[in-house]
Amino acid sequence: MALKKPPCLLSLLLPFLTLLLLPRADSRSFVVDREHDRFLLDGAPFRYISGSLHYFRVPRVLWADRLLKMRLSGLNAVQVYVPWNYHEPQPGVYNFKGSRDFIAFLKEARIANLLVILRPGPYICAEWEMGGLPSWLLRIPKIHLRTSDPADNMTKIFTLLRNYEPHGPLVNSEYYTGWLDYWGYNHSTRSIPAVTKGLENMLQLGASVNMYMFHGGTNFGYWNGADEKGRFLPITTSYDYDAPISEAGDPTPKLFALRNVISKFQEVPLGPLPPPSHKMMLGPLTLQLDGNLLAFLDILCPQGPIFSVLPMTFEAVKQDRGFMLYRTHLTYTVFEPTPLWVPNNGVHDRAYVMVDGVFQGVLERSMKHKLLLMGKIGTKLDILLENMGRLSFGSNHSDFKGLLEPPVLGQTVLTEWLMFPLNVDKLVKLWFPFELMKKAQPKFPSGPAFYSTVFPILGSVGDTFLYLPGWTKGQVWINGFNLGRYWTKWGPQQTLYVPRPLLLRDGAINTITLLELESTPPECQIQFLDKPILNSTSHRKYIYALSADVQSASEPMELSGH
Repeated sequence: MALKKPPCLLSLLLPFLTLLLLPRADSRSFVVDREHDRFLLDGAPFRYISGSLHYFRVPRVLWADRLLKMRLSGLNAVQVYVPWNYHEPQPGVYNFKGSRDFIAFLKEARIANLLVILRPGPYICAEWEMGGLPSWLLRIPKIHLRTSDPADNMTKIFTLLRNYEPHGPLVNSEYYTGWLDYWGYNHSTRSIPAVTKGLENMLQLGASVNMYMFHGGTNFGYWNGADEKGRFLPITTSYDYDAPISEAGDPTPKLFALRNVISKFQEVPLGPLPPPSHKMMLGPLTLQLDGNLLAFLDILCPQGPIFSVLPMTFEAVKQDRGFMLYRTHLTYTVFEPTPLWVPNNGVHDRAYVMVDGVFQGVLERSMKHKLLLMGKIGTKLDILLENMGRLSFGSNHSDFKGLLEPPVLGQTVLTEWLMFPLNVDKLVKLWFPFELMKKAQPKFPSGPAFYSTVFPILGSVGDTFLYLPGWTKGQVWINGFNLGRYWTKWGPQQTLYVPRPLLLRDGAINTITLLELESTPPECQIQFLDKPILNSTSHRKYIYALSADVQSASEPMELSGH
């Protein structure tokens, strides 16, 4: 079954564009003047210099700030995607409220005097969960995603364009200012001279250009996507992208260099850009153990588990993102260390294995494929599965999550499974730290467990960066807001961006909660820094190359098809 189009999403969005962006539609026009290789806006020759910004990666309260800085940089347009899965979480259920209020974003763009280049999907890539396609599509039997048209190779667009279209304006819709990051690899950068030289060359040709990204933002929550390049490569929480406007919204030297180039070709608004936002340091703070994840199952899954002879995927039980626990019991005694494994690389994406509540280790997609276990008959085997983000690029990638095959212990296929779809975010929002669990907790826990603390901010509140030295991997919430994933052990990202609006001021109590999935440092401490750490990779050093000016690499990068 080929995916054709979202049933109602485009029809909901498109009627607003004329109303919001062309307030007197009868007197305004936009024309492709092919005879003279140009655009006409209201009858006059027009060239856009645009930048990409994703409203879904920026808190709503900060949209106006980011758009103003783009306009002051000399841009006259903003290019934006609309992720289908962000607005239709379930079939026929739409959400355009709060941070999903796309019409409010368009109004902010109009206030900033920016035209909008709209890319509504249904598929967007954007290193976003499943490329913007909703995971509930995978509930449709034998669905084949993205099978209608092959992706175009845009790297030689200007050379090839005239072979297919002798006349019309030159356009580069994705001129890369930097590149994305994968967990376990170096932070990607692109030099200022290379970016400015390429932009100036295109503007001299009279081309219209969109810079991807001009402000990257953050993959809050579980929204990051993933790539498949020989192995599964999940995208980091930070989407800083080495863009002209940093993840925290600050102008960078790259921005000022690009602004200087733009000023040679069109008028740039007068006046300085706003200075970097105030940054705050705090801590160290010591977190307390609230309890192992298994102790919260009745709250994390109040409806109770689902039984199946063979394990079911996330999609089969309508668990879109996050975590699911699989439980079975040994039907015979295993006297010697015996490999537990899942055939056909069937762990999607990361499995945390516990025997009678004791953490044994990790099984990982494309990486670690077996663990050695022992246990008596009746021993409880728990496997916590983490969805690390669905593939966002490539044709027909139906990236199901969970246990895609039944685990095997030695040569015995394990059956009779209980599956607990976990709503961790709801638990974090509802509980007050230290109040939920009153019973004694183990002094040296290992494996998935919750930690939390509270803290006031007595001075001025600013943007900050959460640093988790010695922690391994997990998820963070601040005042109930899902800040995203951390993976300190792998890097390159060592800090998580905390926007100022998430924090309570004037001595009010802030709460921070961690779900650590593997192991903690001895002191269980965290800090808030005034600078990000985005390039510290202790596990390995590797990077994909965008061009010769990017840090050295082992192989050329394949474009992700944003």
